[in-house]
Amino acid sequence: MVVLDTNALVFDALDPKRLTRRAAKAIESGAAAGRLACCDISLWEIAMLIAKGRLEPGTSTDEFLHAVISARRLDVLPITPEIAVLAQQIELTHGDPADRLIAATAIHHRARLVTADHTLRELSSVDAVW
Repeated sequence: MVVLDTNALVFDALDPKRLTRRAAKAIESGAAAGRLACCDISLWEIAMLIAKGRLEPGTSTDEFLHAVISARRLDVLPITPEIAVLAQQIELTHGDPADRLIAATAIHHRARLVTADHTLRELSSVDAVW
């Protein structure tokens, strides 16, 4: 399974040239295998970016989120009790709860994480690519 961080979801949907070759290859590989996913918290993060005017998808937030999910046939992974507990055990240099949940989701599902976030890529417990 390949899990996309919020930044990877946005880049893939709106500006694929911002993806590295390795990131694009991981996304294509996950999509081809039917094993491409995102965390439910990423949908909230994207909605917040749109609401704050930091992201302009050219359509309504609802339509954009549905389009992102359907275009790549993404599985939206929920926060489970196990993921919630694991997120509190991850040692990050910042306390961003969304990043904690995204990393914990990738770890829990033994998935590769596609992320531009340097801090997440440095976690030894995360199989990250960018």
